[in-house]
Amino acid sequence: MSKVAIITGSGAGLGKGIAQQLAKDGFKVVLQDINEDSLKETEKEFKNDGYEVASVAGDVSKKDDHEKFVKTAVDNFGQLDVYVNNAGIDIVAPFLETTEEQMNKIFAINVNGVMFGTQAAARQFIDQGSKGKVINACSIAGHESYEMLGAYSATKHAVKSLTHSASKELAKDNITVNAYCPGVAKTEMWDRIDAEMVKYNDDMEPGDAFKEFSGAISLGRYQEPQDVANLVSFLASEKADYITGQAIVTDGGLVYR
Repeated sequence: MSKVAIITGSGAGLGKGIAQQLAKDGFKVVLQDINEDSLKETEKEFKNDGYEVASVAGDVSKKDDHEKFVKTAVDNFGQLDVYVNNAGIDIVAPFLETTEEQMNKIFAINVNGVMFGTQAAARQFIDQGSKGKVINACSIAGHESYEMLGAYSATKHAVKSLTHSASKELAKDNITVNAYCPGVAKTEMWDRIDAEMVKYNDDMEPGDAFKEFSGAISLGRYQEPQDVANLVSFLASEKADYITGQAIVTDGGLVYR
């Protein structure tokens, strides 16, 4: 019987890559995104590729929306087996210029979203009487703290902590909770980080920040979405049944923990 996975923030970017890999692995997938246009486009692409897929728009910062995501999976496919809390945002700003509005927004999405998604998924796993897996998007910024990324780094440290706490409490229900920690990828998020860093540093030109970070990677190349998807694929599989409470770095050799 095919397993079912929900991937938040999967209309594009790393989330889409993760969803594609899980679909290739035989999962029935529920795509979720706040951007309905990219969500529908990705759903159409998946269906054309022959994957069993459903989609649901919503806001991961809202607790009720996560319940809706779970209901979409159950209504379409009868169950839920894996919940990937992938959705997230970044904020690039000097520490002293980071605003209350920015802090509230990034914590609502990156931290509250992970909490609410884990709760909704765990309740469904328990109701089903089945084991389940929650897989959270952390970051190398959950292991190291970066200048100009103070708020973002704080949220990812919080995600790591939630992963640890949830894994301890939910183990008795045969639910594992882990996180993946990407490094430097050529994504829209990194394009924004690069552009914002140039604004605050007169000595930098467009592309310099990305070049600086990616140039320090031991394996000599920046990250591709597939590099992250491969790790999530493993964590979603039965091969990872004995792994819980871990925030695993997949960065080509940049942050060593």
